[in-house]
Amino acid sequence: MTKPLFRGILITVLFAFVAFVLIPIHVPRPAFIPGFAPPPDMWPRVISIIGMGLGLVAFCLTLLGKGEAEDPAPKSDGAPTKTLILRAFGAASAFVGFIVILPIVGFAIGAMLLTGVCILLTGERGHVIWAVAISVLGPLALTFFFHKALGTQFPQGVLGPVIGL
Repeated sequence: MTKPLFRGILITVLFAFVAFVLIPIHVPRPAFIPGFAPPPDMWPRVISIIGMGLGLVAFCLTLLGKGEAEDPAPKSDGAPTKTLILRAFGAASAFVGFIVILPIVGFAIGAMLLTGVCILLTGERGHVIWAVAISVLGPLALTFFFHKALGTQFPQGVLGPVIGL
């Protein structure tokens, strides 16, 4: 029981540290925010508050005896450990690649490539049409939502204006 109890406390403290210490220090808040645009610290704060709430829920459920007793062994797709380690390095490399190509191809195309690579790294090969649809439509929907609903622009890169994204 102490391990899940400690986990709930640790999650709550970690997200509280992010919300009340890191965000105010590292996310500058401009004096004037035009239009309906949210402040830059809104989403990090929302995620941190949700994380604190989930940590408190885990803590309370453990106190009530309804929490998970212990974590079962992590499940995988049956791949050997070496393959799993290579996938982890592949995912980290994909994120670095995303940061490198972002100024060239822009957010939409970079996010499409990143999503596609990460889906491939999961080992999923049975649902190719779904993987391609998620890889293409997810970043486009995200870009469209932020552009139209929130007035937030993502980097277009050098090729973005050329291809219309």
